[in-house]
Amino acid sequence: MLISLAIAAAPVVFILFWFYHKDKFQKEPLKMLLYAFIAGCFSIIPAIVLETLWDSWKLDSRSNISMAFYAFIVVGFSEEISKYYFVRGIIIKSYVDEPYDGILYSVTVSLGFAFVENIFYVFESGNHVGILRAFTAVPAHSTFAAVMGYYLSKAKFEGNVFANTVKAIFGAVILHGAYDYFLFIKNFPLIKIGAFVSLLIGVLITRYAIKIHNNNSPFKHL
Repeated sequence: MLISLAIAAAPVVFILFWFYHKDKFQKEPLKMLLYAFIAGCFSIIPAIVLETLWDSWKLDSRSNISMAFYAFIVVGFSEEISKYYFVRGIIIKSYVDEPYDGILYSVTVSLGFAFVENIFYVFESGNHVGILRAFTAVPAHSTFAAVMGYYLSKAKFEGNVFANTVKAIFGAVILHGAYDYFLFIKNFPLIKIGAFVSLLIGVLITRYAIKIHNNNSPFKHL
């Protein structure tokens, strides 16, 4: 049991510390990051409720259109909108004092979500699934969150709140949906490579977002 918990937690801790290390100029208090992480753990509850409601629809697993709906709406939208409401509550308050903080808090919430999800998968399907997710699903969750946090920070510091909020939510949903869609399609086995391409694109976007927001930090030259 302890080994399974360690497998579920290890990638989450590693990625969280990586993003924390990227906070170059004004480190966030660990107490607030812990709060964000716990909030992320609870964010899985509304996602499960939404996915359960959507699951009442009869979807044809052989249909690419049905699987696209499942990937982008049932899973992608349900999970990302659930994370968004928890991230939004943190960013709206006064804890965010530089653009990168939006990314850090968004990723922290998302990793709380991924940690609980990991526990479910590991205890249901075995440690090997947890090891696989350490290199796939968990990093993917962090890239979806980085996109969301990037635009939510733009909304806070640059204005144009509505447009940036829409970009935050749907940017994360599109990345999430694309990643899952390629995994769900069973007609063409090789198409699953698309999930790794989606993950790579998410990683590249995340690196760009981090660079931009760190360069815009008001504490950069202090």
